Amino acid sequence: MTDISSTGLKRRNLIKALGAASVYSAFAPNTSFAGWLFNNEQKQDDWIKAATIRANVIRPTFQDKVFNLVDYFEISDVDYEQAFQRSIQACHAAGGGQVVVPKGEYLTGPIHLLSNVNLHLNEGAVVRFVTDPKRYLPAVITRWEGMELMGYSPLIYAYKQTNIAITGKGILDGSGDNNTWWPWKGPHKEGHWALIEGEDQKPARMKLMADVENNVPVNQRHYAEGAYLRPPFIQPYLCQNILIEGVTITNSPFWLVNPVLSQHVTVKGVKFISHGPNSDGCDPESCDHVLIEDCMFDTGDDCIAIKSGRNADGRRINIPSQNIVIRNCLMKEGHGGVVIGSEISGGVNNVFVEDCQMDSPHLERAIRIKTNSIRGGVIEHLRYRNINVGKVKNAIVVNFYYEEGDAGKFDPTVRDVVIENLRCTEVLNQPLNLQGFERKPISDFHLINCEFIQASKASTVKNITNFTLENVTINGQVVSPEALINAS
Repeated sequence: MTDISSTGLKRRNLIKALGAASVYSAFAPNTSFAGWLFNNEQKQDDWIKAATIRANVIRPTFQDKVFNLVDYFEISDVDYEQAFQRSIQACHAAGGGQVVVPKGEYLTGPIHLLSNVNLHLNEGAVVRFVTDPKRYLPAVITRWEGMELMGYSPLIYAYKQTNIAITGKGILDGSGDNNTWWPWKGPHKEGHWALIEGEDQKPARMKLMADVENNVPVNQRHYAEGAYLRPPFIQPYLCQNILIEGVTITNSPFWLVNPVLSQHVTVKGVKFISHGPNSDGCDPESCDHVLIEDCMFDTGDDCIAIKSGRNADGRRINIPSQNIVIRNCLMKEGHGGVVIGSEISGGVNNVFVEDCQMDSPHLERAIRIKTNSIRGGVIEHLRYRNINVGKVKNAIVVNFYYEEGDAGKFDPTVRDVVIENLRCTEVLNQPLNLQGFERKPISDFHLINCEFIQASKASTVKNITNFTLENVTINGQVVSPEALINAS
């Protein structure tokens, strides 16, 4: 396979060829927030922009043609992998339409979507994926924890396709459990999975990180068989006009939905249920114009984590995630409700989160930004409003000391954040944990009409400038920025 990722310039040109230029110019990140003043007019403009982004996300359209999966099953087939391949190819060759999966159970290997195909799971349909790693060969170009490589195929994969969808009321079951896929995580403080001698991702993960820092060409980064890097469940890569709607996604080997370097992504009415290691729900990565709404998350890691590539790879490709609207979602268990990072080196901007519910003693954080001086990244223009949180361990966390801590030379930038009308009933730990660097503080951070009714511990607020609070109460007491900073 040709290495399409040797330079950021090639990738940026490819993104432009896919039609990015117009949307990038329409909502280009504002890089000058010094002296920024927040007012009602600005608030209104922000949410007008959010509504415009939401309206401009392109949903794919399909011809009114139906291709029934079972019609493509042959008596010699051991399972439905070839039937999926035949039906998708037939649908694509006919100009597109709907590949229908009827009620029933269907065992399969990887599914590769093609342009103008809507994979539709009828109610009662269960698509279950095999756990034999060899079935996910040959290797494909993919991202794993924000690093490009030649790895196992994602369970559902699309590469450089346009107008693709996964819809319906059926179930996608990745078959991950304590004995399959999940053990490759290796020893971990949260480990509930079996440990299998010799099957541990750590050596390959460390080598891949070294390859990234050493600028090893992507087509020479071979990390499929024997590397034990678990594949993501659904990964559209360099695609346009993507819809995932209505389905339930469960028991994922790794991240559940991970669109990469893609535009116009809609994730609507999806149930994310997976409690394995790294079971992030929805992780848009270096994507533009994304809508996530009406979804339910019950996961073993972050519910939503917005990303843009890790370390040298993120900086080489240099494509941010931007113009993202998240609304009317329910977050249950997870490491974080709405998270930015940690693979964030390409930056994030123009994120709008509204009307979300979060509630679980096992939800570790409601709103979180995680980075460090190795990851870096410019994270700016973030808006949150009408967030209702029941129980949570920590409410709002921005911490520059994630994982490796302050061990690099790429100081992150976090600026221009507004959180409005957030209500937390019970915070089991800290309502606020906001920690920038002394040399590079968090800036322009504003809380408006926020209430933390019962908080067990005091907040930590350090290294932050232009920090304002308007009608913010903790344990029934109105708090000021000075009081929080001085107490930390």
